Amino acid sequence: MEARRNKPITFAEVRSWDDETRWELLDGHAYAMSSPSVMHQDVVLALALRLSPQFQGGQCRLYVAPLDVKLSEHDMVQPDLMVVCQPEQVKGGYIDGAPRLIVEVLSPSTQRHDRIRKLDLYGKFGVNECWLVTPHPFMLEVYTNQEGVFARVGAASENGTFRSQAFPELKLDLAELFANLPLPPADDVHEPTPAYRA
Repeated sequence: MEARRNKPITFAEVRSWDDETRWELLDGHAYAMSSPSVMHQDVVLALALRLSPQFQGGQCRLYVAPLDVKLSEHDMVQPDLMVVCQPEQVKGGYIDGAPRLIVEVLSPSTQRHDRIRKLDLYGKFGVNECWLVTPHPFMLEVYTNQEGVFARVGAASENGTFRSQAFPELKLDLAELFANLPLPPADDVHEPTPAYRA
């Protein structure tokens, strides 16, 4: 569901709303987020468990949704996973400014929102690298920021080993990750109700 009005909605306004609904704010328009599917959560958790040890003890930290990321007074998102390397960006209840890395796990009903609206926004505000993960059939696409516009620099299926350009030391065994994911329930493969409704 999208909340529209003549005057752009601000970050402070959305933060003052009730906690029963999760919201994202893009160019002053608020979008209600529905609950993620079980398959979506399985993939997010699997990625978090494999990425977390690789950032322990360093300056960069891995965070998992729900956590607000303020990009401007009229832009706020909740990426599925993010890596933040500047301690001053971490506020009491949100991240202030663009993370270095963002990971979005896609759903059939949110692909347009994630691939167009949010990817454009991440490029504009200086996210270095973005991964788009399709759970079924499994695919990981890597985009890097080239002067404010994301360009796809690689893609991988459930086989092989993946390395990040933003974090060259980061190594992800996709075959191992995929092997430990449960098979998707039939109703998770095709979601009937869009998570973002205009």
